[in-house]
Amino acid sequence: MATAYFGAGCFWGVEAFFERLTGVTATRVGYSGGTVENPSYELVKSGVTGHAETTKVEFDPSVISYASLVDQFFEVHDPTQINRQGEDVGTQYRSVIFFLDDEQRQVAEEKIQEWSDKGIYKLPIATQIKKAAPFYDAEEYHQKYLQKHGSVSCGI
Repeated sequence: MATAYFGAGCFWGVEAFFERLTGVTATRVGYSGGTVENPSYELVKSGVTGHAETTKVEFDPSVISYASLVDQFFEVHDPTQINRQGEDVGTQYRSVIFFLDDEQRQVAEEKIQEWSDKGIYKLPIATQIKKAAPFYDAEEYHQKYLQKHGSVSCGI
């Protein structure tokens, strides 16, 4: 198994999107990229921690490649928005790929170029590529939230 980390706005919908993919074996939502250890949702939501709402994706690379996951990442959100997705505003909703090694970093960089070259976005891709930082699981009530509660606004 392998692991990937993506920030693409509200993690409820991102998790639901990735967990439906063949080859994805597990997902968790949490916080990464900030300066506060073991932050709470309320603290992350305030925007003072530097953390992004992040989805941890465990996958079988013999079934789905990291490159395919990055393509899916670009399908699930608008990577041209800076520090927001839709009505969710703040650095915690930024578009970011947290890479674990040089291979993941290279794939992420190549995919940003590939998606930029497609010419489908009116604005430049703003996705950050950052070395993976510690990932802190979100509170249990956030895990599989949309499975538990149906489709609701992420702003709740």
